[in-house]
Amino acid sequence: MITAADEALLRRAIEIAAHAVTLGDAPYGSLLVGPDGAILAEAHNTVRRDDDITSHPELKLARWAARELDADTAARTTMYTSCQPCGMCAGGILRSGLGRVVHALSTEQLVELNPQSGAWPTPTQDGPALFAEARIPIDEYYRP
Repeated sequence: MITAADEALLRRAIEIAAHAVTLGDAPYGSLLVGPDGAILAEAHNTVRRDDDITSHPELKLARWAARELDADTAARTTMYTSCQPCGMCAGGILRSGLGRVVHALSTEQLVELNPQSGAWPTPTQDGPALFAEARIPIDEYYRP
């Protein structure tokens, strides 16, 4: 359930996105809010500026959280973001241990506003294969 406090923090994410546009960056912004309600970190999309497809604000903040927050604090931290995280960012958020994500626009709404946002091709994936060989480094790492 989205509260009035959530809406205020979503407005901050939208402000970050709007500011990104003034810098020549893509219109996406995010922030992390700790268990006590304090803003811990903010980021905006810098994919073009950095020439790095992973420079989404959600992934930047998930990486920051994984480095800077202990597991208990991360689980009680909320990410507010102007758009629903993409698959890449969702994976980073999952691995970071963040407990909640609140977004303004859904992926479907974003695609309606910018149809190019949904134009990514899906690569073919083949596998699994070579289980006996591939398990060796896994076994060596996890079962010394």
